[in-house]
Amino acid sequence: MSSVAAAMGGTAYGQSTTSAIRPFQFHAPEAQLSELKRRIKTTRWPERETVADDSQGIPLATMQALAQYWAGAYDWRKCENRLNAYPQFVTGIDGLDIHFMHIRSKHANAMPLIVTHGWPGSVLEQLKIIDLLTNPTAHDASPSDAFHLVIPSLPGYGFSAKPGKTGWGPERTALAWVVLMKRLGYDRFAAQGGDLGSVVSQAMAVQAPPELIGIHINFPSAVPPQILMAAQNGDPAPAGLDEEEKRAYASLSIQFKKRRAYSAFMATRPQTLYGLADSPVGLASYLLDHGDGWGQPAATITSALAGHDVGGYSAGTLTRDDLLDGITLYWLTNTGVSAARFYWESHTNLYLAPGIKTPVAVSAFPGEIYQVPRRWAETAYPNLIYYGHPDKGGHFAAWEQPELFSEEVRAGLRPLRRSSS
Repeated sequence: MSSVAAAMGGTAYGQSTTSAIRPFQFHAPEAQLSELKRRIKTTRWPERETVADDSQGIPLATMQALAQYWAGAYDWRKCENRLNAYPQFVTGIDGLDIHFMHIRSKHANAMPLIVTHGWPGSVLEQLKIIDLLTNPTAHDASPSDAFHLVIPSLPGYGFSAKPGKTGWGPERTALAWVVLMKRLGYDRFAAQGGDLGSVVSQAMAVQAPPELIGIHINFPSAVPPQILMAAQNGDPAPAGLDEEEKRAYASLSIQFKKRRAYSAFMATRPQTLYGLADSPVGLASYLLDHGDGWGQPAATITSALAGHDVGGYSAGTLTRDDLLDGITLYWLTNTGVSAARFYWESHTNLYLAPGIKTPVAVSAFPGEIYQVPRRWAETAYPNLIYYGHPDKGGHFAAWEQPELFSEEVRAGLRPLRRSSS
């Protein structure tokens, strides 16, 4: 079995010279788990916020309650065992070890699909959709909707190696994903992504390798340029917008006014985030509090901790353990800073259409940063093959609404099955 020792704890960068596909499992040393709990318990806390809401960030009482559970009853081994129940591998691509999960469906005509996570995520986000997409007949779906899944860790995230040189942004990652799929024997496949995974999937579509038959995204880059400029400037909504577009514009305006600090910091000064490597609570608060819509952990942490809707917001299937599983993975692999560098390496606008001729399916979840109107999606993607408008779900839809998300992926990519049959 492969080890991640070289990619953990700030040790050597995991450069690779072999294209061999090596089996992989992860087992955190007990000493690291004990040290994690010790650091949580010895956190030096600030004073409480001076407001009665979360307008200054995650309230002190909320973080202290989460830390108490994290250092006490929380059990990382449950997550680790669930992860290791799936086939995982590591292979060297362009000099870097890439970790991925590869789950083949029992259905012969399953569509190969590479699914990319985002920040502050990992392959853990996709665990809930694996059986739903590979084994559809167990979930009241048709065998004709089955997928073979490849779920990689982005460079510098999770169990993939940390780049030791510049250049590993969305475009280079997109090229690596094509190499990975071809190495696994897939000469026709689709791609799916949300958050940064959407950026990588769209980069694949821009590059348009002949093997890529289409993409499904749930964070589209589809804001008209003049509307984006107005939102960034804090201007009133432009004239001529319908009600759906006005709601999208209002969401964008809030995003640019109040919710972009984390992204701007990582895009400019990622190495300054030393606290993410030194303090578990510092890491947790940073990963949780970035407010990209009510489906993001920042806005659902209270409801996830409470186990029910709070203030009209639902965490869906997202639980307190889900949140801590993701944070603990970042801690054990010491990838807080290396993951942030992916933003520094990203030079594409997350909101403007990148120019794609490849077939695109879009699912517009209501709790996204903005719920893209159909008219914007049709303009941004000339070859739009599907537009879904679910009634619930947010930025991390696969994590919090896995069944609905899987239905959207099946429906969105179904036209590609017909066109290739």
